[in-house]
Amino acid sequence: MALWREAGLTRPWNDPVADFDLALAAPASAVLAAKVDGRLAGSVMVGFDGHRGWVYYLAVSLSQRGEGLGRMLMQASERWLDQRGCPKIQLMVRTGNADARGFYAALGYDLQDVVTIGRRLDGNA
Repeated sequence: MALWREAGLTRPWNDPVADFDLALAAPASAVLAAKVDGRLAGSVMVGFDGHRGWVYYLAVSLSQRGEGLGRMLMQASERWLDQRGCPKIQLMVRTGNADARGFYAALGYDLQDVVTIGRRLDGNA
């Protein structure tokens, strides 16, 4: 969770501990990690809903950015999903996160012609 917080991925209305625990408990999801010199340097949460794959919480420590770890984690996510027969991978990036959008564009990810629509069920705003 500290890595996700350092990367600015957490929000007060989401519980990253619950997300992490749920990902590890479910057979259709996983948290993949990258270590450098025995220390956690990056991670990503990946899941397959039976129709498409999803990537969440891709984070690389500030001291390791630019070293290719993000690319390696995305490749590992793609392999994980491919091994499960997943035909498509998607992810959500906040509109104002130009750095992340550029990162994914460099990996061959395109903006999709969809609108994300949602509603909270837990009473949080």
